[in-house]
Amino acid sequence: MNSLELILTYLGIINFISFLAMGSDKRKAKRNAFRTPESIFFILALMGGSIGSILGMYIFRHKTKHWYFVVGMPAILLAQIAIVVGINMSPIEVLFR
Repeated sequence: MNSLELILTYLGIINFISFLAMGSDKRKAKRNAFRTPESIFFILALMGGSIGSILGMYIFRHKTKHWYFVVGMPAILLAQIAIVVGINMSPIEVLFR
């Protein structure tokens, strides 16, 4: 397995975890159970799970009334995209073997 495959596998797993975390917290909210701290959702997004978090927000209709989620999650995704574009356009060669 080369580096690119490892990165893509990691991103798939962390996004799946982020998505499931949103769904799990929504279920807990309906049952008045112990909730997941909001900081965990942002940590997961910063770790690469921003797409899963955004999908989970809108599919489960969870945290969509909180402006810091509605603005913050897409902002994290845009920052991650900018980092990837910046690395791709940099004069330093990044090899995936």
